[in-house]
Amino acid sequence: MYERLVLARELLSKEGSIYVHCDWHKNHFIRMILDEVFGANNFRNEIIWSYFGFKRSTSRKFPQKHDTIFSYARTEDYYWKVQFRPHGPDYIKRFKKDENGRLYRDDVNPTGGGARVIYLDEVEGDIIDSVWDDIPPVNPVAKERQDYPTQKPEALVERIIKASTRPGELVFDCFMGSGTTQAAAMKCGRRFIGADINLGAVQTTTKRLLGIANELRQQPLDGDGKHFIGFEVYNVNHYDIFRNPVQAKELLIEALEVQKLEFSTVFDGEKDGRMVKIMPVNRIATRADLNELIAGFDYKAWQRKQNENPNRPVEKISLVCMGHEPDLTAQLELATKPFKIDVEVVDILRDKANLEFKRDSEAKVAIKKGDLVIAKFYPMNLLQKLSLQKESVEDWKELAESVLIDWNYDGAVLQPAVVDIPGKDDLVKGVYKVPDDAGTIRVKITDLLSESWEGTVSNGN
Repeated sequence: MYERLVLARELLSKEGSIYVHCDWHKNHFIRMILDEVFGANNFRNEIIWSYFGFKRSTSRKFPQKHDTIFSYARTEDYYWKVQFRPHGPDYIKRFKKDENGRLYRDDVNPTGGGARVIYLDEVEGDIIDSVWDDIPPVNPVAKERQDYPTQKPEALVERIIKASTRPGELVFDCFMGSGTTQAAAMKCGRRFIGADINLGAVQTTTKRLLGIANELRQQPLDGDGKHFIGFEVYNVNHYDIFRNPVQAKELLIEALEVQKLEFSTVFDGEKDGRMVKIMPVNRIATRADLNELIAGFDYKAWQRKQNENPNRPVEKISLVCMGHEPDLTAQLELATKPFKIDVEVVDILRDKANLEFKRDSEAKVAIKKGDLVIAKFYPMNLLQKLSLQKESVEDWKELAESVLIDWNYDGAVLQPAVVDIPGKDDLVKGVYKVPDDAGTIRVKITDLLSESWEGTVSNGN
């Protein structure tokens, strides 16, 4: 969490806020980390989300029925809009009708000076405080239910979004799960970014947003602004390696053409006279990741090298990582003093952007007798993982997760009119009726690894 919160802070605008949801298990640790990263002076709220829960008399403690949401701002210039809930019946009972039928009440000034008249239709509502007891968990039969274990109700995230963003602004959830934040943002007229390392989360969110987008096309947005219903799914940061950290070291050694060292307990290989160490690849490399390396150095051999050539480095080292703390080199040099070492950090995300770890998918799409026909689809990385050749694929539909079709592609944003996402035991159709008004047709086929092929077909060709 620490590394991710550091990155989240850097991504926030000066008017931005961050909300971190947690339960009773670790919320005290999260609060300490947030104080360190954002500063205790930027703490804004400890929100208590109190919800219904079954109570058991056999439990030897008070039954648990709330979670915590911590709110921090980036700066003192953060955006804020007060949120209201409708007044309850007990409050409304205090009002009476005037001759025009308007509900009002007389408020007597306790310090003197007469009374003032308050009309109910001029009171926006009851200001929402830091205890939220009016939002239940997602009902098992609710329309928004995604059968995702950590799913939050849209109303919970919607309140946060409306309080801390303006229409059209950008909302980011780096642990998007079932896509509740993205769903709420789309419905509230905000732009959004979501990320998750869980393949199932990406699939669930994509399907959910496509359904919401189709619904929103039929209705106007309440208030100012507009709906942002077009979105794209990206496989970024060599996601295939992040998903398979056990295989990552071998893949990187091969891609970087490193000569593997079979018997070294410190380094993973050698290249161009430099000793190579592959750092953890499923997160940014930190000072703590250097400890094993520092403990394994052969300091006796270094001493001999330094005595022989005092002005030359005793070791040339390359650290291979996917994101790193900016002072990683300085930290390693400081930890190995008085020895002089030559440290190079190879950041795959920054320095090796074009490094290829996977092969592009292939597909054959054509229009035949008024139908769009997907004749072939070869997801090359999936085939490689399954140890299959193209010739052995009997039915490409078994390898496809979804097909999206935009009948009038504008060259920039895919806005699918056909969303073919089959059920658990079904396959995609593969043949689709072309409408009469179709122009440039864009097809996106996603395989079972969530890797996609996209292509364009002109109607009539």
